[in-house]
Amino acid sequence: MKGVVGWVVWVCVAAGLGLQAQGVPGKYPQPEPLAQYRMARDAEIALARSGAPASITRQATILVLGKSGYEVAVQGTNGFVCLVERGWVGSFDWPEMWNPKIRGADCLNPPAARSVLPLEELRTQLVMAGSTRAGIIRKVQAAVVAKTLPRLEPGAMSYMLGKGSYLTDDGGHNLPHLMFFIPVDNDAVWGANQPGSPVGSGNFWFVHETPAETRIFPPLRVFVVGVKHWSDGSAAQ
Repeated sequence: MKGVVGWVVWVCVAAGLGLQAQGVPGKYPQPEPLAQYRMARDAEIALARSGAPASITRQATILVLGKSGYEVAVQGTNGFVCLVERGWVGSFDWPEMWNPKIRGADCLNPPAARSVLPLEELRTQLVMAGSTRAGIIRKVQAAVVAKTLPRLEPGAMSYMLGKGSYLTDDGGHNLPHLMFFIPVDNDAVWGANQPGSPVGSGNFWFVHETPAETRIFPPLRVFVVGVKHWSDGSAAQ
């Protein structure tokens, strides 16, 4: 479970975040020049495809990061969408949010591509347009209130099995895992984040809101489960 926690921080943890946060102390307090987050197109396509087994990705849509957000590099036919995520799709209070080394190969199944990906695309567009952490939070809030983001579809999940991903500077930088998006408040229903449990969990919206009766963001958690093999079939260490 120790290896899981390192990347759960990237994907999930948002406890204690104030909605007016401007910056997070640490090694990466501010965005780097956008060019540092870009990749060579062919390399990005290859890394994105590594997020899931080839039986899935050979017919998946592949996105790459362009100047104003994600762009379609390969149009797929099976409903899966694969992309390389950057640190800004993680927790707003994560010190590595602006780490230019972060590269997370992620392949979303059709329900997740329709209902989870739009939030990642919105956040990425805002980053590429120069928005701050606080600005991104406000605009995501506004999108939720205006109901311009889709509702979560049942069965939404994704694969993160890319051996070449880099998820964090902290400890082991990668681990193959699956993610499941569930509209619940309490991670105890999955036994997540308990000693010895292979399941980690965090708030999908990456903001902390209390009390519940004043909540803007609907209940939604992402549950993460580590697996033993990378997408190419080799064993994870």
